[in-house]
Amino acid sequence: MPIRNIAIGRPDEATRPDALKAALAEFISTLIFVVAGSGSGMAFNKLTENGATTPSGLVAAALAHAFGLFVAVSVGANISGGHVNPAVTFGAFVGGNITLLRGILYWIAQLLGSVVACLILKFATGGLVVPAFGLSAGVGVLNAFVFEIVMTFGLVYTVYATAIDPKNGSLGTIAPIAIGFIVGANILAGGAFSGASMNPAVAFGPAVVSWTWTNHWVYWAGPLVGGGIAGLIYEIFFINTTHEQLPTTDY
Repeated sequence: MPIRNIAIGRPDEATRPDALKAALAEFISTLIFVVAGSGSGMAFNKLTENGATTPSGLVAAALAHAFGLFVAVSVGANISGGHVNPAVTFGAFVGGNITLLRGILYWIAQLLGSVVACLILKFATGGLVVPAFGLSAGVGVLNAFVFEIVMTFGLVYTVYATAIDPKNGSLGTIAPIAIGFIVGANILAGGAFSGASMNPAVAFGPAVVSWTWTNHWVYWAGPLVGGGIAGLIYEIFFINTTHEQLPTTDY
C-alpha cells in the first residue's frame, strides 16, 4: 500500500548534489512554464485591450499553457521528473514516489520559479499587471474548489499513467505531450469558471507580484486534494496490483 511507502527522507537529502540539481531543474522548468502561460495572457490583453476573457483568449491561453508545459516537463524530466507543479509533487509523495524532504525542496523551487517569472514579466512588459487567478462572476468558492479538484485529478492521473507507472513502456516517451494536452483541455473546460489553475505555483507567483489574495486558498486546496486523490488511486489500484500487461497486439 502507498501509505507504507511514504518516506520523510534523510536529513542530508536536501543538501545532496542530485537533489539540488533536481530543485534547480524544477525552478527553471516552472519559470519557463509561467513565462509562457502568464506571458501569453498579458500579451493577449495588450493586443486586444483586455480581451483575454473572450473565447479566443481562452483558446490562446489553453494553447500557450499546453505548449509551455510540454516543453517544461520535457526539459526537466531526466533531472527532476519534470513535476513543475506542487500538486504533482504532492501526488507523487502520497503514492510513495518521492520523499517529503525532496518534495519540500521541489515546492520551494517551484514557488520561487513562479515568482521570479512574474517579476520578469512585470519588468519586461514595462510594468503591466500580472493577472492573478480569480473566480468568474456567478461562480462560488465551493464550485471553483470542486472544479480545481476534478481538473487536477485528471492532470495527476495522466502524470501517473504516462510518466510514473513503471509499466508505461514506450508510452513514457509521449508523457510530456499527454500532460500538456490535459492541461490545455482543462483550461478550455474550466478557464471561464475558476481560471483552471491546477497548479498552486502558477497561482502563487501572480498573487505575490500583484498582491492579490482573494480566494487564493482555492488554488492550493483544490489542486492538492485532487492530486493526492489521483496519486492514491493510481498507486493502490494500478501500480500495487499485480497484473500481466496485455501483449501489444491485443490493444
